[in-house]
Amino acid sequence: MLSSSSITVKKRLCFLLKLLGFVSSVFVFCELLIYYVVIFQCRWPEVKGGAPMGEKETSASILKAMILADTHLLGEIKGHWFDKLRREWQMERSFQTALWLLQPDIVFILGDVFDEGKWSSPQAWADDVRRFRRMFKYPVSTELVVIVGNHDIGFHYEMTTYKVNRFEKVFNLTSGKLITRKGINFVLVNSVAMEGDGCAVCSTSEAKLVALSHKLNCSLQKPNHSNKRCSGVEKLPASEPILLQHYPLYRKSDAECSGEDSAPPEEKNIPFKEKYDVLSQEASQKLLWWFHPRLILSGHTHSACEVLHAGKFPEISVPSFSWRNRNNPSFIMGSITPTDFSLQKCFLPHESRVFTIYCAAGALFVILILAHVQLLTPPFYFAQRLISKHKAA
Repeated sequence: MLSSSSITVKKRLCFLLKLLGFVSSVFVFCELLIYYVVIFQCRWPEVKGGAPMGEKETSASILKAMILADTHLLGEIKGHWFDKLRREWQMERSFQTALWLLQPDIVFILGDVFDEGKWSSPQAWADDVRRFRRMFKYPVSTELVVIVGNHDIGFHYEMTTYKVNRFEKVFNLTSGKLITRKGINFVLVNSVAMEGDGCAVCSTSEAKLVALSHKLNCSLQKPNHSNKRCSGVEKLPASEPILLQHYPLYRKSDAECSGEDSAPPEEKNIPFKEKYDVLSQEASQKLLWWFHPRLILSGHTHSACEVLHAGKFPEISVPSFSWRNRNNPSFIMGSITPTDFSLQKCFLPHESRVFTIYCAAGALFVILILAHVQLLTPPFYFAQRLISKHKAA
């Protein structure tokens, strides 16, 4: 027969195991399962006027693109170890969960991949690249395309050929390049090099863009259209291009932007500085003249915005993918064909909600312990005592 002390020890051990299970469950949900719960609700949008995505004949011709921006992987100078650990885990879990659930054909990251690329020593740069490759690894069925941002190579006055080449070597891409997937043309723009002052990097980048513009314009002309300037020019798919860049095209401010992930009200009316917050008016006009894009995708501001330039060129500013910059990060899901596109935003878990879950779980944890050691009287017995005292009186 078990003694009372043995029974007490067993009860305590059972209680401790229950507490451990409770804490573990909350932790696993907040740090792993919540990403599946939230991202599972996202769906690829249907292309306007097209058949549903479930039909194989249509889905095979649609490019499923995932677009995100401003990951800002912390470096050795400004990055606290716990901040790094927390933010990188959040982004890694979000990215890997999205890849597993949504299976995009291609992923675009619109610049500012690193936070300190403009300062990084070769050793620090190698460490940042190693961490990026671990966090944003992807299967062979998915392609990753990364655009350069000012934090990757510095603002114009910090940008050097060495930094540009270092970035392009890692991501095996050059700025001012055109990539074509499923008949869709994407133009990759180094917006930091759109300064217009004739610097070496700027001149090279603009020359590439002008050449691309010529090829695209010739490809869009009808076959029977005679143009000597287009004779011998490589023909590309006759599809109006999509511009991918870090800086947004010129706009006065975010005053006209709306939505839950647009800039905070106190920031919306702050005027943007050309060549710093947005491209200059001249550079913006050049890009519109050269390419007549059907869509522009940009980052940099860390907030969402939709702008229609000149009444016909839509631009989407993609918010930051990092919780260090936003409480409600997100990414864009795009279903794109050579002639049309449809975009849908997929929000990630709000950090404030995760903290709320932790706080609620912590309060419940304390209540359970107090109740177990009888420092907290259960409500039923408390009420019973009050009634007994009242009758005795």
